[in-house]
Amino acid sequence: MELAVHVSQLSWAGGAEQMATTLAEVARTADEGGVETLTMMDHWFQMEVFGGPAEPMLEGYTSLGFLAGQTQRIELGLLVTGVTYRHPGLLAKIVATLDVLSRGRAMLGLGAAWYDREHHGLGVPYPPMKERFERLEEALQICAQMFGPDEGPYEGTHYQLAETICRPAPVREGGPRVMIGGSGERKTLRFVAQYGDSCNLFPVPDDELRHKLSVLDQHCADVGRDPAEVRRTVLARDVLADVDGFLRQAETWAEMGFTQVWVGPGNDDPVGATERYVTEVLPRLQQIG
Repeated sequence: MELAVHVSQLSWAGGAEQMATTLAEVARTADEGGVETLTMMDHWFQMEVFGGPAEPMLEGYTSLGFLAGQTQRIELGLLVTGVTYRHPGLLAKIVATLDVLSRGRAMLGLGAAWYDREHHGLGVPYPPMKERFERLEEALQICAQMFGPDEGPYEGTHYQLAETICRPAPVREGGPRVMIGGSGERKTLRFVAQYGDSCNLFPVPDDELRHKLSVLDQHCADVGRDPAEVRRTVLARDVLADVDGFLRQAETWAEMGFTQVWVGPGNDDPVGATERYVTEVLPRLQQIG
């Protein structure tokens, strides 16, 4: 099983003046230690669960561009981009740029968006849920078209593009890996089956996770896709508080078909936590699955 590091909190010692140094050290530690993927959040305001807008939050793709220059091999992405945050044509261009400048290490994480406060706060339109999911499907189609050879128009309900030109094209063949965030059974997991390379699920009880995966498998069957083509990934919590317990849970996840698990370095000592992940957790995690 592979390890991914997700940076979701930035209330670090030293504040804004030291943030670049700390973030670079986290990324380099993960990169050099064998972590497969590093992600950041795509929010304008920090989430309420981590203290809300009073706490710091960096713009996602600017941050990934910075990290591309600090690392050599680790995959970089956002977990996940809200479809409302950027016009999909611009999003595809941004992600392709990241892929080119990182030499093929970009990942596209995409979801329907949910944090209404930051939209209202910054004056960004926040459509109803039904429309957000319609826009999500069109954005997935637009990104796929822009990452491929078709430079013709795209005509959707919400988006119309006269020319889907994206040069230089992504380095990674077929474009960056597409991860669709969320676990909604009727729409989100169907989008994973139809458009995604991987899903990302929350660590709910095992029976619920098995059910979600069975729903995903059925969606794959409905669209004529081999379920084995879809990578299954899961978030983990409080890993360093009980490494042995986490690894036992990881064994169960691997039996379900999960191949990658996300962990977070937290606020107190993010560099030290990342060092512990690569020395105490990763070698044992790699033996699972």
